[in-house]
Amino acid sequence: MIIIAIGANLESPEHGLPLQTCKKALSRLEELGVEIVKQSRWLKTAPVPISDAPWYVNAVAQIQTDLAPDELLELLHDIENEFGRVRPFINAPRILDLDIIAYNDFVSSSEDHLIIPHPRMHERAFVLLPLLDIDEDWRHPVTDKTAKELSLTIPVDQETIEYSDSSSENKATNSGEVF
Repeated sequence: MIIIAIGANLESPEHGLPLQTCKKALSRLEELGVEIVKQSRWLKTAPVPISDAPWYVNAVAQIQTDLAPDELLELLHDIENEFGRVRPFINAPRILDLDIIAYNDFVSSSEDHLIIPHPRMHERAFVLLPLLDIDEDWRHPVTDKTAKELSLTIPVDQETIEYSDSSSENKATNSGEVF
């Protein structure tokens, strides 16, 4: 299973609010031949590491593509650039963030320019909680733990809110709860 993460916490002058930008980025992926097989619900998440930056909108998607991992990463970076992402410093707020979380059972190390699975995915509520929507039995190719098992170890300081753009009701949760 190929899994990507989608996120944003800055408004885009061209694409609008972070949720709109993320949805348009998924549409752009499909225009470029990447099939969105399944997508999680959207979450609003506190920045990690904790800062005074705006909260993020995040989701994950299972995709299908014939692109190799490095080609997929290049495509994701091209879309980020097309949408106006700038990288002034590490963990800077962003108009769009697209990451490869996992690429089937492929594993690469820091010696490569691409690290798969994503090196911090197992520590991030904004990846693991949406991943439960896709497949709670998905297994990390290095640790062999399921998404559900990994979600039980999320640090408690990672706040999340279920995002609904169709109603004003949002369900708050702390990262230790699976909702």
